[in-house]
Amino acid sequence: MQLPALSLYIHVPWCVRKCPYCDFNSHAAGQEIPEELYVKTLLADLQQELPFVQGRSIDTIFIGGGTPSLLSATAYRDLFAGLKQQLTFAADIEITMEANPGTFEAEKFAAYRALGINRLSLGIQSFNDGHLQKLGRIHNSANAIHAVKEARHAGFDNINLDLMHGLPQQSEAQAMADLEQAFALQPQHLSWYQLTLEPNTEFYSRPPQLPDDDTLWQIQEAGQQRIAAAGFAQYEISAYAKPGRRARHNLNYWQFADYLGIGAGAHGKISLPAENKILRTRKTRLPKDYMAEGKIPLALIDEVSSAERPLEFLMFALRLKEGVPRALFSATTGCDFAVIADTWAELQKKGLLHAPDERLCCTEKGYLHLNYVLGQFE
Repeated sequence: MQLPALSLYIHVPWCVRKCPYCDFNSHAAGQEIPEELYVKTLLADLQQELPFVQGRSIDTIFIGGGTPSLLSATAYRDLFAGLKQQLTFAADIEITMEANPGTFEAEKFAAYRALGINRLSLGIQSFNDGHLQKLGRIHNSANAIHAVKEARHAGFDNINLDLMHGLPQQSEAQAMADLEQAFALQPQHLSWYQLTLEPNTEFYSRPPQLPDDDTLWQIQEAGQQRIAAAGFAQYEISAYAKPGRRARHNLNYWQFADYLGIGAGAHGKISLPAENKILRTRKTRLPKDYMAEGKIPLALIDEVSSAERPLEFLMFALRLKEGVPRALFSATTGCDFAVIADTWAELQKKGLLHAPDERLCCTEKGYLHLNYVLGQFE
């Protein structure tokens, strides 16, 4: 096992309000967010993670939520000052922040950009006001368009737009209209994925009327054709990028590299090659408990057994259209390819996987049936 690249995930758990489809660790902000205490706790959280750095620089940072753009520029100035005291940032570091168009303030976002945040992921979801209302979003289409334009004025030249399809009562024409509006705004990256009803959400307990399977398939096929025609290449199940604009932070996950996770409910993955160990970490979930005085934010640390590593690796790697270099399997899992060779050969005979010569990846057919493929390795 080799020591892979290292990223940092920072979780900000507050939103203006909880959306009915959201199963992330997010909580309504209320009257005031305890920014100063939360930043102080984040930096204390990072302090306990430092032994896992093992001499590496941080290649990418992702600030996710919740709605990270609810925090002030002052809070991020303090946070980044503390991060740089404890960590070494790579010279070409990618720093992404998730943002909600309904919380966009030009002056604040210019300050974010000045701090070194160089990639913005805007949670648009739809440009249709009716669909936005059904999704419980706090912004409308005009807000979304304005936010993208203001982000450019603030200095952001690497912008991802998050869009969902298969929305309640959505037609194919409406889904395509969302894409066309996105193209008109000229983002560098699109995250385009189907709405799913997740447990522990309002939509799961009170399901809305979603499009039928035939309509969903038509939307998927038509959408992928239009996205490709607009110059975006699909490189992961729901990720599409202009040349040179793939999300480096997400590629780090999918290539089974390491990441520190700080913040309420944040997860991390760490390799310890000298001990032949891979660890998963998880932090205390509720913000009030995470920030409680005298408590350590670490809620759980688990070792990923040798038997579990091949499937964990494949669950990430096979999401990539081009797969990953075969050598990466042994380098990051510490396992010999022989442990999956027989299953791989059987799936290859079925036309679901390519021959494992230099890269490990699905065929087009296998990519459409990825859940089945992964199930064979359990």
